[in-house]
Amino acid sequence: MRDVGMGEATGKIILMGEHAVVYGEPAIAFPFTGTKIRASVSESVSGNELTSSYHSGSLSNIPEALANVRALTTRLQKELVTPDFQLQIDSTIPAERGMGSSAAVAVAITRAFFDWQERDLTEEQLLFYVNYSEQIAHGNPSGIDAAATSGSHPIFFRKNKEITSFPLHLDAYLLVADTGIKGQTRAAVKSVAQLHEVDQAFTSNHLQQIGRLTKRAQKAIMGNRPEELGLLMTEAHLRLASLHVSNTTLNEYIRLALSEGALGAKLTGGGRGGCFIVLTKSKEDAERIGQKLKVAGVKDTWLQGLGVYQYV
Repeated sequence: MRDVGMGEATGKIILMGEHAVVYGEPAIAFPFTGTKIRASVSESVSGNELTSSYHSGSLSNIPEALANVRALTTRLQKELVTPDFQLQIDSTIPAERGMGSSAAVAVAITRAFFDWQERDLTEEQLLFYVNYSEQIAHGNPSGIDAAATSGSHPIFFRKNKEITSFPLHLDAYLLVADTGIKGQTRAAVKSVAQLHEVDQAFTSNHLQQIGRLTKRAQKAIMGNRPEELGLLMTEAHLRLASLHVSNTTLNEYIRLALSEGALGAKLTGGGRGGCFIVLTKSKEDAERIGQKLKVAGVKDTWLQGLGVYQYV
């Protein structure tokens, strides 16, 4: 057993396919290295304890919002036969913004516990523990967050199908911007479902078109065609807005980014708040647009190079 076990995970971004993925269409997501979570675990002499920005103290007094953390650590402690522990979590991934915060926490914790006990951790084991935690956090997770936050490559995901990864070949930059408004995934998903019941033809057409855009986006990424990808992203946002999962704030920020020369922009995640993404040709464009967005009221931004950065 090591003195201290360490584990890390990245945030995740859904590039294309939000909401449509619920209805069998594909989605593209990838690890976002602009945000990370680090977990460290060591032996405790005063019972199981957690230090984090959301709770510091005994795990027995943990708030219900962190019930998945308590359940996951309890299971890891039992199955790895560890002593009482002190767990510390440091995160730059904003919660409730569609960036995979809960899944990333589970990835980092699981890696830290296995590292602490000097045990090998297979990908299958990691996904098992992360999905266990996600079931407690979200009820019936799709698995896309677990796969994206624990992997190192973009993934092409379809419900009830095997998740496949593919290479990233894109000379462009992705700016992720936080509106400062909590995403409303549950409400947005419910709204699309209700719209589907009222007007199935209208809703199905938009969802199927988003699926087609997602397939074209994968080809654009692999073929290093950032201008084409930008157009596909913007069209996807317009489709999502037609399904009422955007809002005025998101639409205004996206219009601003496009007017400043972005190749494309769209919401990411559940919508009605949360984050949005902006594709640019250069780092300078991304930084300039990011400053404009902050002046307009965006809470925070992160930047990742998609061509210079190599997934490893």
